Amino acid sequence: MKRILIAGALALTAGQAVAKDSYPPLELLLQTDKTVVGEPLAYPPGQAEITMAIITMMPGQKTPAHRHGAPLAGYILEGEITVDYGAAGIRTYLTGDALVEAMGTDHVGTNTGDGIVRILTVFAGAQGTANTILDE
Repeated sequence: MKRILIAGALALTAGQAVAKDSYPPLELLLQTDKTVVGEPLAYPPGQAEITMAIITMMPGQKTPAHRHGAPLAGYILEGEITVDYGAAGIRTYLTGDALVEAMGTDHVGTNTGDGIVRILTVFAGAQGTANTILDE
C-alpha cells in the first residue's frame, strides 16, 4: 500500500484552527469510498457506534465465512492474511497494509504467514447492527 506523508495538516481544536507548523505530520494510511472489492461504502441507519478491536490469528487459522453489516477499516499490525472473496478474487495483506474490508461479499480469511497475524479493526456501525454476520 502506498503511504503519503501529509505535512502541515490543519486541525480544529475547540473551534480554533491550529497553526499548520505546530501540528504533527500525519501519515495517511487509506482514504476511500469503496471496499477492497469495489463496493460503495454504506453506513447502517441508527445511532452511530464505533467499535475497535484487534484480531489475532494463529498460523493456518481461518475465519468462518462471513460478511459485514458496517464498514470495517483494517490495519495489519503484524503478519500475513489471505482473504478469499469468492468470485471477487483472493487478496493477501501484509504488515503495514490498510484496507476497507468487503461488506456484502462473503469472504474467508486465512493466516498464511509463519507467525501470528494481528489486525487492528475499526467498525463504523450503528447500535443494534451486527458488525459481522456469519454465513449459515
